[in-house]
Amino acid sequence: MADAKPPKTKDNAPKGKKAPKVKQMELPNAAAGVVTRFPPEPSGYLHIGHSKAALLNDFFAHIQYPGGKMILRFDDTNTEKENAEFQDAIREDVALLGIKPDVISYTSDYFDQIDEYCVQIIKAGKAYADDTPGDVMSAMRLAREPSAHRDDSIEDSLAHYAEMKTGTDEGRRWCIRAKISHANDNASLRDPVIFRCPKNQTPHHRTGTKYKAYPTYQFACPIVDSIEGVTHALRTTEYNDQDAQYKWILKALELRPVYIWTFSKIQFVRTLMSKRKLTKLVNAGTVSGWDDPRFPTVRGIRRRGMTVEGLRDFMVSQGPSKNVVNMDWHTIWTMNKKVIDLKAARYTAIDANHVVCKITGLPQDGPYEESKPKHAKYDLGNKKVVYSGNIIIEQEDARTFAKDEEITLMNWGNAYIRDIEYAKTTPSSTTADGVADGISQLQNVSSLTLELHLDGDFKATKKKITWLSTDQHLVPIELVDFDHLLAKDKLTEEDETHWEDFLTKQSEFTSEAVADVNVWNVNVDDVLQFDRKGYFRCDKAPSKETKGVFFKIPTGKE
Repeated sequence: MADAKPPKTKDNAPKGKKAPKVKQMELPNAAAGVVTRFPPEPSGYLHIGHSKAALLNDFFAHIQYPGGKMILRFDDTNTEKENAEFQDAIREDVALLGIKPDVISYTSDYFDQIDEYCVQIIKAGKAYADDTPGDVMSAMRLAREPSAHRDDSIEDSLAHYAEMKTGTDEGRRWCIRAKISHANDNASLRDPVIFRCPKNQTPHHRTGTKYKAYPTYQFACPIVDSIEGVTHALRTTEYNDQDAQYKWILKALELRPVYIWTFSKIQFVRTLMSKRKLTKLVNAGTVSGWDDPRFPTVRGIRRRGMTVEGLRDFMVSQGPSKNVVNMDWHTIWTMNKKVIDLKAARYTAIDANHVVCKITGLPQDGPYEESKPKHAKYDLGNKKVVYSGNIIIEQEDARTFAKDEEITLMNWGNAYIRDIEYAKTTPSSTTADGVADGISQLQNVSSLTLELHLDGDFKATKKKITWLSTDQHLVPIELVDFDHLLAKDKLTEEDETHWEDFLTKQSEFTSEAVADVNVWNVNVDDVLQFDRKGYFRCDKAPSKETKGVFFKIPTGKE
């Protein structure tokens, strides 16, 4: 149209990577340069909690302070939990978040240097070897009691450390503990373990059997942060007590200090975040896999229809908060809606339980088609709309019609209901009190005749319905909606012992429908809106052999 406004397309809308600085997200000493790191352990798939850390690191290095550097570093120090599958999965998850790290590294790249630092800290008299059994050590730390080996000679500790590195039975009995304070009020400073031998000598997925003893994350992280030039270490508030240990290690080894910026971890109602519980659901076949749309994993929420832009906007808005709260999902999906509305073309889908209608008063003979905008506000191109004397509408709509009532056929015009044929049998139901359920008491309609009234005032009608001409190649589709996996907002400690009892009985709902001819051209990952049904992400593109599958995207109103 000649008087149309400039199109507000996604391409000319503000992009996350070009967003303006957020004042409350400023970092100290940023003028000298910003280097951040995201250090996941390759022991599982990333979930939405990890995504907050990843996106904030990316935000500071590439958006808030352009020209910075972000490191994706795999904290591969625990051979008993980690493997290459999870490592590769995390790289894919980071890509799904729209993040392109400047550097990808591994803590295992620095094992030799960390080993040298362990020797250095022992020689400085700031660490010692200990063979106290784990359960006893935990009890002694709780009671603030010193280890019997705390004052052993440096030579003895070095000898035990050397034995640890050979992986012998004797060596595996020992560990190395930092000599900080056995009775400190901060439990993380009560001589924490900094090097240990795995219970079983599981080969490392990158270094094989080269090493027999490994540093703890708490010892390796500050060392590698300093070596790699990290300027700002982003950590959740759950590490607050360990921050003192982080700083102590850097000072004890005379390494460059790193500024710690804390933020709250993120939790959502009716959501399982535990790797153990999620793994059990996957292995039991309760869900389709780690990318199940009901999962809080990065690949799960992305498959549900969460966009990178929506996710980043939400995380940045939450970033400065230090309070850990059990959030509702509505807020994040509301932000996501603002993103998808810009790019979601509008189409029509009619449920399988529909009513066949005859249309009279057509402006021309036979089926005809017109080109209509895919979106009323944004320039997403045009679609084909087919008009004819044969259409289908939703049964739910038809059951509310009265003879001679005027309604509006969306994207066409008004029409009068001239004839209604009802089904011979009528479903009925009552509540426990014997009161009739209103909607189910409405009689099913078998067919309708509608007379077009294209000059009618659509503002005057109360019912505006969707419809499809059957004189087009309709697309068979499945519409899938999901509920939360948990039926309870938050599990108590008592609930944890039988958490499976709190799983929602049914959390996946599938219905069949047919869509307009334009949907044949929809591809996997396309986001669209079916009028009056909501936003959907295409999970499986329609073809001659298979139905199209579309996952409903929450919008925060549900």
